[in-house]
Amino acid sequence: MIAIIDYDAGNIKSVVKAMEYLSIDYVFTRSKEEILKADKLILPGVGSFGSAMERLNDMGLTEIIRSSVSEGKPFLGICLGLQLLFEDSEESPGVKGLSVLKGHIRKIPVGEYKKIPHMGWNSLSLKGDGRLFKGIKGDPFVYFVHSFYLDADDKDIVKATTQYNVNIDASVEQGNVFACQFHPEKSSDTGLKMLRNFAEL
Repeated sequence: MIAIIDYDAGNIKSVVKAMEYLSIDYVFTRSKEEILKADKLILPGVGSFGSAMERLNDMGLTEIIRSSVSEGKPFLGICLGLQLLFEDSEESPGVKGLSVLKGHIRKIPVGEYKKIPHMGWNSLSLKGDGRLFKGIKGDPFVYFVHSFYLDADDKDIVKATTQYNVNIDASVEQGNVFACQFHPEKSSDTGLKMLRNFAEL
């Protein structure tokens, strides 16, 4: 059973629909008991880093997430869910993230031809042997919607990058923790394959 964590962030229901399409057993919940009982966890979402951390703290989910990760439970962060796994964000100065992984969320710089937010399809450059990308070849195209990006401290955990005015650490993997800045649930067959890979860990 996969628990999709409900913390009132935007765009969560698209992940629910993807689970239903793939016939993957899931529960959409904010219940601590259900989250603790689940075999795997997904933290999706779109929204503000600071507001999201405030909601996770107020709901008592911050320590539940940290303890689940430390116990080795497979965990997938998507978009804002990736950003929250790290230490802090330029979007919300002074707000501490979950600090499960080391790195910082920075604002995408303005480029001559590319507007912010970064919205649309971009190709990934795959690095190494990321388990989320098992069976995926070449430079797959995936769907992004974001104005801030990950700059991971340890580049060895980065399993995919993309370019949009700056080099973006688009997907990371460390032990039982997986995360992607893009939206696999909106990335056609390639993204659904990633979700299936996570479900089958």
